[in-house]
Amino acid sequence: MKSIYRHFIVLLVAASGIAQQTSATPDPKPAGQPSHKGDRAAAYFHYSMAHMYEEQVAVYGRSELASKAIEEYRLAIDADPTSEYLTAGLAELYAKTGRIRDAVIEAQDILKRDPNNLEAHRLLGRIYLRSLGDQESAGSQNMLKLAVEQYEQIIKIEPDSVEDHLLLGRLYRLKNELQKAENEFKTAVKLQPDSEEAVTMLAYLYNDEGDANRATQVLSSMPDAARSAKLYSALGYTYEQQKDYKKAIDAYRRAIELDRDNLDAIRGLAQNLMNNGQTDAALEQYKIIADANPEDAGTYLRIAEIYRKAGKFDLALENLKRAESMVQDSIEVPYNIAAVYQAQGRYDEAIQVLQGLLKKTEKPDGSYTQPEKNNRTVFLERLGTIYRENGNDPLALETFRKMLLLGDDNAERGYQQIIDTYREAKQWQQATDAAREATQKLPNSRGLKLVYAAQQVDMGETDAGLQHVKSMLKGAPEDREVYIALAQMNSRLRRWPEAEEDLDKAEQLSTKPEDKRYLYFLRGSTYERQKKYDQAEEMFRKVLTTDPEDPTTLNYLGYMLADRGVKLEEALNLIKKAVDLDPANGAYLDSLGWAYFKLGKFDQAEDTLIKASRRIGTDPTVQDHLGDLYQKTGRLRLAAAHWERALAEWNKTIAAEVDSTEVAKVQKKLESAKVKLAKEEPGNK
Repeated sequence: MKSIYRHFIVLLVAASGIAQQTSATPDPKPAGQPSHKGDRAAAYFHYSMAHMYEEQVAVYGRSELASKAIEEYRLAIDADPTSEYLTAGLAELYAKTGRIRDAVIEAQDILKRDPNNLEAHRLLGRIYLRSLGDQESAGSQNMLKLAVEQYEQIIKIEPDSVEDHLLLGRLYRLKNELQKAENEFKTAVKLQPDSEEAVTMLAYLYNDEGDANRATQVLSSMPDAARSAKLYSALGYTYEQQKDYKKAIDAYRRAIELDRDNLDAIRGLAQNLMNNGQTDAALEQYKIIADANPEDAGTYLRIAEIYRKAGKFDLALENLKRAESMVQDSIEVPYNIAAVYQAQGRYDEAIQVLQGLLKKTEKPDGSYTQPEKNNRTVFLERLGTIYRENGNDPLALETFRKMLLLGDDNAERGYQQIIDTYREAKQWQQATDAAREATQKLPNSRGLKLVYAAQQVDMGETDAGLQHVKSMLKGAPEDREVYIALAQMNSRLRRWPEAEEDLDKAEQLSTKPEDKRYLYFLRGSTYERQKKYDQAEEMFRKVLTTDPEDPTTLNYLGYMLADRGVKLEEALNLIKKAVDLDPANGAYLDSLGWAYFKLGKFDQAEDTLIKASRRIGTDPTVQDHLGDLYQKTGRLRLAAAHWERALAEWNKTIAAEVDSTEVAKVQKKLESAKVKLAKEEPGNK
């Protein structure tokens, strides 16, 4: 019966001329007259008229035409009240013309009579889907639930529809019912193994679950000949999640070969080139995107990031200003401008920008959403670090304390910055007090408990601190973090066997490649502190084999080699690479200056060590290095001044951070310098 009306449109549309001569709103049931039930000829006629008006609505968009179409549908249904096809058509028309409530009522009435009516279920499903984004949070969740119910019925009625399984899988994903979503995507893949959409949706789900290996397996199951640009892009994204940036680069390049205008694939390629340290190549790709879409502010942000990391601050600002002109209400662009100002040492301007952002996003009643709280935390954290770099610790602490009001992870970050500020100022008791306060205010934060325990150990409460940490061991995978903390504490206490045993236990709980790399780094650090340099070098090189762009490891290995005066050219290149990745890092600048010194490049050494001193002037090692440089270049009085400062800084430092052998060497150099300077005094000649 459903198809009969569809076929009769052509035959009856000629009769539409009759309708042109009738009233615009005929009364289908004059008073006192029965309706013509079962009159299919009349139903066909009124259906054809309704269809004609529907087409005119699509062309002209006039509301009176929609009303005429609805009236004709009603007349058709009145003539053939058993026709589900006519009722479904009316419900669909209601939906198209925005009369959603009427559409829902009609569709629900159909389902009361025929629970397996596929078109009615589809109509309700579409209505609920369209309503998802128009509702508040609670209403949206209800619409999501209703949509899921309809599509669950649809796949029962039509179980072989790949599209419906995919749609239901997406809905389950929105509900965070990931196992159900996975089952639907798997069913879609089983029904149509070569469905690119089914395969990519399943892969993206696995990525969301943190299982990039299964995502790779699913995507790789598609033969090369069947892989499109979309699939290669999904494969590139999956490799990126695994931090296998080289494979990600290859996948995105294949995507671009198949679709040279695919800007998303070019963005993926650019991002992974950056991840792999190929900043020049990444910059080239971002420039291609900018040429193709010059109004894309995000591209200029990425270009600015590359220039900032390369220390080309003027070019970074130029691109940020361009992005700012496109998105004037952005908070990301001015934040990045502040970061560049900070790197340039233009602290007043950076502070002004960040204060402006805080004022712009401030709510007097403090009723911030979670994303708004997170943004304010980011602004406050950078503002506080700028105050700290500028030597204004009181304002830094005041700023970090504002983070505590934003709760949860934001408060935890605030406390960590407060503790770090006290530590950098060598105010050890205040750091310990802040850590104790943090554990009292945030008792569920394991990270802060570990920080407090470390403070206890540093302050001489060794047994209490270690016991505090050991009590956190639960015989679970989460113990990895605890064993690492124990290893670091034992290393600071120079309890080397215990430290290595803790690292062994942490490694047993390390399953991800990045987790294992971090353990290799910690082993290298532990060996280096014991002066087991060959073993330390082996560990550091093991890290760099899988992550050649790790700046911390590049710096550590480079400094260790330079300090011993071995493989100096390689040491210099390693440290240069670390500085390229983080040009404002004072520790890396100190390492670079020391490598130049060891190579006899004293002018470059002086310039770089002075930059390091401006960044981390309270670090005694930097002052010692400057002292050695000035002695070597015949400026003994300057050398003595810096050695004195190095000793003064060491005297403020807790025992765990002091190498008594190094202190003794500096003391000896200073005493020798004082003797020579005394002999040079006029009265002593």
